[in-house]
Amino acid sequence: MTFPQIIQGGMGVAVSGWQLALSVSKRGQIGVVSGTALDLVITRRLQLGDPGGHLRRALAAFPNQDIANYVADRYFIEGGKAPDKPYKSKPIIDHNPRRRAQELLVVSNFVEVFLAKEGHDGLVGINYLHKIQTPTMPSIYGAILAGVDIIIVGAGIPLEIPGIIDRLVQHEPVEMKLHVKTTEGTRIDRITFDPKLIFEESRPPEKRPSFFPIVSSATLATLMVKKCDGGVNGLIIEGPTAGGHNAPPRGRPNLNEIGEPIYGPRDDIDLDSIGSHGIPFFLAGSYGSPDGLVRARAAGAAGIQVGTLFAFCEESGLRPDLKHETIAKCKAGTASVFTDPIASPTGFPFKVLSMAGTASEEDVYESRSRVCDLSYLREAFEKEDGTIGWRCSADDEKMYVRNRGKFEDTVGRKCLCNGLMANIGMGQLRKNNVEEVPLLTCGDGVSSILKIIKPGESTYSSSDVIDFLLNGSESSMTARATAHQATS
Repeated sequence: MTFPQIIQGGMGVAVSGWQLALSVSKRGQIGVVSGTALDLVITRRLQLGDPGGHLRRALAAFPNQDIANYVADRYFIEGGKAPDKPYKSKPIIDHNPRRRAQELLVVSNFVEVFLAKEGHDGLVGINYLHKIQTPTMPSIYGAILAGVDIIIVGAGIPLEIPGIIDRLVQHEPVEMKLHVKTTEGTRIDRITFDPKLIFEESRPPEKRPSFFPIVSSATLATLMVKKCDGGVNGLIIEGPTAGGHNAPPRGRPNLNEIGEPIYGPRDDIDLDSIGSHGIPFFLAGSYGSPDGLVRARAAGAAGIQVGTLFAFCEESGLRPDLKHETIAKCKAGTASVFTDPIASPTGFPFKVLSMAGTASEEDVYESRSRVCDLSYLREAFEKEDGTIGWRCSADDEKMYVRNRGKFEDTVGRKCLCNGLMANIGMGQLRKNNVEEVPLLTCGDGVSSILKIIKPGESTYSSSDVIDFLLNGSESSMTARATAHQATS
């Protein structure tokens, strides 16, 4: 299959929402929705009153109306919740999830993909983090039911995913490994999902989506191609300048003078080796420019994945004030991105955009009471009696240590879950009307957005990004960026 040249990256929690993916797919490129925490996103959107009725329209299309009606009845609030009221919680999924938790995951992923695919025949993908294991199988099933075209998985080694996809399109039970931390290392358990939770009756097979893993080395690409349980249809090769989570440097970790991981020659990617597999591949991380697309194509790539340029466009899910502040910082030449080696509870380096009033600032970070109530980045651990417990290194330090964790692993950890929800205007309201603060992430090349913004304007659309990448002149766009900075 021949794919379009541009994949719009699946970013954050609902930054790559259905509106952005829809707009990109309508332009003939690959629009991608973020699959992270969609059960939380959908329940909070419903509590905000579902402006436009989009979620309820998608719920009406879900093939099990008993489940769809339960979700709507439980979470929808006509006119939206009162501003001084917190969001209602939803079930947390673990190694032994409740039925309602699994149903909500299936429905939520269906809704987001359904809306992204509505009214056109373009390609829509969904992006998952392999590090977040427990929601993966019901989430994928929901996306498949909505006709998703591509499933993208990063932040790990997702060898089992293609086989899981193959079985889910047949509505068959599936299982995957669960990594459980022990005092000696890691043990492997299994988690399961059965589509019969959603449909008791038999159903015809669904369309099988393509599978694109995100990898950071030729070695990992080869492993995925040769060892996957099922087929790999494309590869996304992501370098360390991309936003969000990055692969750690290979070899002994070293930090630069400001505390960022140092990447060296061992982290360079052998594109000839990757091309030898004969599978379409896309390059990500500082390829978001006309020249970047040309370089990628010259290296044998089918195209590029672009995140940061889309993150701040009009259709993205980021709060408008955060977009405007970021653009203003780019124009002033003060935008600063820090690759934080310890912020993420996953243990992966994480890009953080510095901005006043967000958790990027030490005083803001320190003023937050540590609590893990969303729990997507928790890790499974073995209790003293051999059963499975759950802990998060961004949780209260005493709680983490009580759960057989090491205190030193809590130092500098930030609550990505609550911060990313605040990024999209859905931060939880705490005691004394204290709202969770944002934590912004983007790629190193965030100032490149100035090349897209037209003179006299302060916003830009996803179509502007696509036009820039496919038709832009690098020299004229660089001059435009310089002019923006000169007049700021």
